[in-house]
Amino acid sequence: MSEPAFGGTIGRTIAGSTPWWPAPRQPPKGAPNILVVLFDDVGFSDFGCYGSPIRTPAIDALAAQGLRYCGFHTTAMCSTTRAALLTGRNHHSVGVGCLANFDSGYPGYRGKIAREAGTLAEMLRTHAYRNYMVGKWHVTPLTESGATGPFDGWPLGRGFDRFYGFLDAETDQYAPELVLDNTHVSPPGSHADGYHLTADLVDQAIRFIADHTADRPELPWLTWLALGACHAPHQAPRDIIESYDAVFAHGWDIERAQRLSRQKAMGLVPETTDLPPRNDGVKAWDAHSDDERRVFTRLQSAFAGMLDHADQHLARLLAFLDKTGQRDDTLIIVMSDNGASQEGGPLGFVNAMGPFNFKPEPIAEKLARIDDIGGPDTHSNFPHGWAMTSNTPLRRYKQNTHGGGIRDPFILSWPKRIAARGELRHQFVHACDLVPTLLELIGIEAPATIAGVPQMPLEGVSFAASITNATAPSKPVPQYFEMFGHRGLWHDGWKAVAFHPTGTPFENDKWELFHLAQDFSETHDLAAEQPERLAALVKLWWEQAEAHQVLPLDDRFGPRFAENAARFHGARTRFTFHAGMGHVPTDVAPDVRSRDYLIEAHVEIDDGASGVLIAHGDATSGYSLYVKDGHLVHDLNIGGRHEVVRSSRPVPAGGHRLGLRVERLRRQTEPAKGARTGMSRYTLLIDGEEAGALTTQLAFHTLISWSGLDIGHDRGSPVSDYAAPFAFTGRLSHVTVTMQDEQSLDGEGVGNAEMARQ
Repeated sequence: MSEPAFGGTIGRTIAGSTPWWPAPRQPPKGAPNILVVLFDDVGFSDFGCYGSPIRTPAIDALAAQGLRYCGFHTTAMCSTTRAALLTGRNHHSVGVGCLANFDSGYPGYRGKIAREAGTLAEMLRTHAYRNYMVGKWHVTPLTESGATGPFDGWPLGRGFDRFYGFLDAETDQYAPELVLDNTHVSPPGSHADGYHLTADLVDQAIRFIADHTADRPELPWLTWLALGACHAPHQAPRDIIESYDAVFAHGWDIERAQRLSRQKAMGLVPETTDLPPRNDGVKAWDAHSDDERRVFTRLQSAFAGMLDHADQHLARLLAFLDKTGQRDDTLIIVMSDNGASQEGGPLGFVNAMGPFNFKPEPIAEKLARIDDIGGPDTHSNFPHGWAMTSNTPLRRYKQNTHGGGIRDPFILSWPKRIAARGELRHQFVHACDLVPTLLELIGIEAPATIAGVPQMPLEGVSFAASITNATAPSKPVPQYFEMFGHRGLWHDGWKAVAFHPTGTPFENDKWELFHLAQDFSETHDLAAEQPERLAALVKLWWEQAEAHQVLPLDDRFGPRFAENAARFHGARTRFTFHAGMGHVPTDVAPDVRSRDYLIEAHVEIDDGASGVLIAHGDATSGYSLYVKDGHLVHDLNIGGRHEVVRSSRPVPAGGHRLGLRVERLRRQTEPAKGARTGMSRYTLLIDGEEAGALTTQLAFHTLISWSGLDIGHDRGSPVSDYAAPFAFTGRLSHVTVTMQDEQSLDGEGVGNAEMARQ
């Protein structure tokens, strides 16, 4: 919206001039505050008011004060759902067809919201709203998440006035990688003093709203609170986690049946809904050993504890709205971005970082660390069986276009305008329908241009009519789904869906047909009975795919991640990091995986000087080069297993180059001369001379860590056996990292590791 022309007169002097002030922007009459609470990887049945035994009284109270939707659908992944929720368009249409982690080189897969697709915040800003973003963003390419941006895809570049949160898909809840507005910052506490990200995010949401109320109480606000809960790592206070062991000791088979029974009693699903067979690869609970069941129960307890803990802090935010008299005129939405995650695999993880670098985590090791689960040195995720349970009564998981991946809880409460109390709505609703609905409730239209850029039309359809009319029709247009080649299409109560096995021809995919009005859980395939209907829906899917930039279909996990990293770094093999610089996100840091490299730190050493020179990662995985007890030390940490080399002689006082040379060893004998052995040699250097070495098969094959790189200290969660931040007490000039050109990554391993991060 351009500023109006000057309306006064300007003479030669003030006496002959008339001042003029433009009228301040005014919000529409009755415009509410809007609070969006977006959970991560929470399944359809996980809230108490959707059938779970997990304690969510704050969420349940909101449902009792408003509406629960049973047909809310997402896009199967986090970046993509967020793009649809923020813009009111389909995710491929706005350039986020897959993840923000890569740009595939096609219009639908840029990993960044197009400027032609304004966000809700940008739309509301022109109507005097103040917009606050707290928590997970993940619609900025991660190669643009460093200190130089560009910042046009960060929250402040897309209409939000304040931002406090993280840009990546996930972060450690005790040592998060935080951003305040456009600057990376350190968390204000640690696990040792009781810090947890959820509490911090709610504190910041309260602060933003409190500041707003103090400064401009007459203006409405949008607060978008996107919690890390319940994305892995599942981390929460130990007492809350342990309180759920008895709740889930009966296992996933009994738990699924109990949840479905509750859902039927609540009216969430029809009485005729069948519980599908266990998902492929999930064994009966009783088929597992006692040790396995004990570990699996604790992993589920960590997930439940994380959700319980988040609900407790959401209650604080709601209490603040009550205390300040804002609750009645605040439209509150609580939802999840996709179904529960399958990234924990069949056995779950205590620390996923090791297995993704070929360090196995057998059940005996999991059991030995059972009391660590949910703590600061773990990266826990639950096994498939519990993810399946979260999605009760739906099939499959996040990433998939069956119900388990895309059907999610959605709660709407607005005491001043919504008379309904505890009612259900069964309409089909999609994430892209949220913006049109909010605009209708506020009484405004989407702008034709934003910042001079003509806007593409909204593709979502408002479901505002369903708020007051339980029998209002569902959207009249078809809704497609696609993720990693999995496909689906809803139209007029019917759904066609195809599961795509990675690496197989798309034409071999089997399409299924379900009448959702009579088959909530997608268990009765009617494809053979109604082939004409199925063929028509499949044809319509292809038409929708062409219209919304879905093509070309691409099921490659590893190559897309690896190609993106190679394209970003290009031919660059040398990095220089000067003392005093800030945190470097892992996607911007030097990629030393599966290659030879040299690290050198230029320092001045005094007697007794110690501390970190360079560290990349955290307690779950990473590497650190540091000085301790007068010696140079390097720690290679893979999933909590440490390969440590200590210099054979002390580092003398004075100016020095302290370094590490890593060489991937090759065979010296025929017939495989020159072939990789899988071993690497780590050599410490003092002024270029060898000062200690070790040879190990433990090395970074698919990832270093999802936590980034620090210079001169190791903030947050420490890579090695020292107390963070262990800042270097000598004088550090700079650190260089020089890499060899050759890099041979395991594409499948890279893909699996990166997908576990999403």
